[in-house]
Amino acid sequence: MKDFILPDIGEGIVECEVVKWLIVEGQNIKEDDPVVEVMTDKALVEIPAKYTGIVTKLYYGEGEIAKVHSPLFSIDIVNSNNHQVNETAQPKEQTHTVNSPSKVELQTKNVESTSSKALASPAVRRLAREMAIDLTKVIGTGEKGRVLSDDLSQFVVSDNDDTNNKAGHTVELIKGVKASMAKKMTHAAFTVPHFSVSEEIQLDKLIEVKAQLLDTYMQKQLKLTFMPFFIKAISLALHQFPIINAQVNNDCSEITYMDTHNIGFAIDSKIGLLVPNIKGVERLSIMDITSQYNELVDRARLGRVKSEELKGGTISLSNIGVLGGTVATPIINTPESAILALGKIQRLPRFNEQDQVIAVNIMQVSWSADHRIIDGSTLVKFNNLLKSYIENPISLLHPL
Repeated sequence: MKDFILPDIGEGIVECEVVKWLIVEGQNIKEDDPVVEVMTDKALVEIPAKYTGIVTKLYYGEGEIAKVHSPLFSIDIVNSNNHQVNETAQPKEQTHTVNSPSKVELQTKNVESTSSKALASPAVRRLAREMAIDLTKVIGTGEKGRVLSDDLSQFVVSDNDDTNNKAGHTVELIKGVKASMAKKMTHAAFTVPHFSVSEEIQLDKLIEVKAQLLDTYMQKQLKLTFMPFFIKAISLALHQFPIINAQVNNDCSEITYMDTHNIGFAIDSKIGLLVPNIKGVERLSIMDITSQYNELVDRARLGRVKSEELKGGTISLSNIGVLGGTVATPIINTPESAILALGKIQRLPRFNEQDQVIAVNIMQVSWSADHRIIDGSTLVKFNNLLKSYIENPISLLHPL
């Protein structure tokens, strides 16, 4: 028998939530079979088996918090000849916080004895403390009345006020990717002096070029949107304005000019907002960008982007227009120094050079930048160059 130890996932992550078990006790599994989905504050991660054998015990239930370097499940290992290996993992000292079943049971019993024997797992008890909920007042819907995390979400926090209880307030713990976003955006908003610039861009020529390319891209099974054009245009403009792709250290004493254009884009995934990035855009064509963009979007929406795909970004953009937004004031995705928000496309009247009113496809774009290293004049000039590329999209397909 051997314990499967939750590996170090990286990024300084010390714990994660067990979202879904893909195995059950008594099941035969093979090496590299997916065994569990866990959610960190970065993404949803699928962990594979390291050995072939029979699952003997799951140490955590779904929704519970597992610690890195603690056992997730135990397995009877089978060798290549289908014989069980007589290797027995020596029990380790109880140095984990919520590692072994014995310690989990002990913690549960101790808390139950002081909480009118309210039945709940250690993870649920921790959530209850953080949410200021008295477990003895929660009606558990689990087996034998056990309180589940969903029961806490439905519980009314009212400080024993019956009126508030009837109001039906719902409390939800902020965790995982949402907690990470909350911390990062709070840090960015209060430590980086933002300033914003908005401008409108005419998309008529880009719409024509996109329509001309659709058949070619469809033959390669690629979905073509406007995003790859903007990603490429940003990269081309960065060559002339490297400060937009730079990063400043914490005490604002040094500027690092990034050699590559790793352009991120915000995705509304099932686990929260994710910002994966395409590495080395300066070396990629529109078709290359489209291919990588489509793949990242599909996996990000499922919360299955890799850790390295969320790291190393140098500039970001967010397409609020797909949801109907027009103008925004985006928060910088630190340590980056600038972010672009794309508004929805609108058919609006404008004057041509002959002062005639014509219908034009307009998109409002909104920039936010770190005012410590980027001044308003530089950002406006950078956006003007970006605008010239978008309004003359042939330059994106055949850059000089």
